[in-house]
Amino acid sequence: MNQQPPQVEVVIEIPRGSFLKWGSCGRVDFVSPFPCPFNYGSVRAYVGGDDDLLDAVVLGPRLPRGKRVNVAAHGAVGFTDRGIYDDKLICSHRPLGPLCRQLVLFFFNFYAVCKRLLNIYRGRGGGRTVCEGWGAAELAISRARPRKDTKWSGPVIPF
Repeated sequence: MNQQPPQVEVVIEIPRGSFLKWGSCGRVDFVSPFPCPFNYGSVRAYVGGDDDLLDAVVLGPRLPRGKRVNVAAHGAVGFTDRGIYDDKLICSHRPLGPLCRQLVLFFFNFYAVCKRLLNIYRGRGGGRTVCEGWGAAELAISRARPRKDTKWSGPVIPF
């Protein structure tokens, strides 16, 4: 049985190639020394484990900030930041091969190191920051909470 991946609507917050890390509230979180290798955004219908909108990566060509795209979620990367677990959906209009998965995991492992350093710089300790590996998109979505409010004021925890 060949099950279709779940479809989600992702709002792009960080276009591929951008150095600015925008948060879900529309504020710049930090300026990266490295460009983002893919489009990064959120699924506004769900709240993730960090009480922020459910994170999503959209692979493929650069998309403009604010673009809404309906796309298949082919997997998820588990990520723990300061001891708080959060899923990142990995989305694409095409199925993902093993090399693509490895490159995504390589990025998130590298990002975990950078985020640990940023947390130290900001004086925000309080737990480990690490990439937890690849998982199923369906499980990540099932861990998220459906969002009931219509106006998003942002996460409670500063990142």
